[in-house]
Amino acid sequence: MEPSLEFAFEIQADLAPAVTLGATPDGLRRVIPITRGTVKGPQIAGEVLPGGADWQRVRADGVTVPEAQYLLRTDDGVTIQVYNIGLRHGPEDVMRRLAAGEPVDSAEYYFRATPRFSVVAVT
Repeated sequence: MEPSLEFAFEIQADLAPAVTLGATPDGLRRVIPITRGTVKGPQIAGEVLPGGADWQRVRADGVTVPEAQYLLRTDDGVTIQVYNIGLRHGPEDVMRRLAAGEPVDSAEYYFRATPRFSVVAVT
């Protein structure tokens, strides 16, 4: 039997301007604060709580390694911790446009991430 996927929700988040920490032996480091947002879908709905951030590393080969941690609060009061790590890469001009906050078609670059969710049981 093949595994199947079912759409559960979509997250839309507002981001503050990136804070560039500078070059390190592992690459350029920057942090993008997550200020708020929404969670909507057939499985859950709620909000993205302020205080999270996407800690990014841009490697020498141009690959960005985003590592985000943030909290969701569902409409029924459950708090969910999200940890998300991935890889993003594409042509230099496309990556420059993304970094500048310009709209870019997702077909123009590669981006994959693996989210992990942690929930404390509600009693």
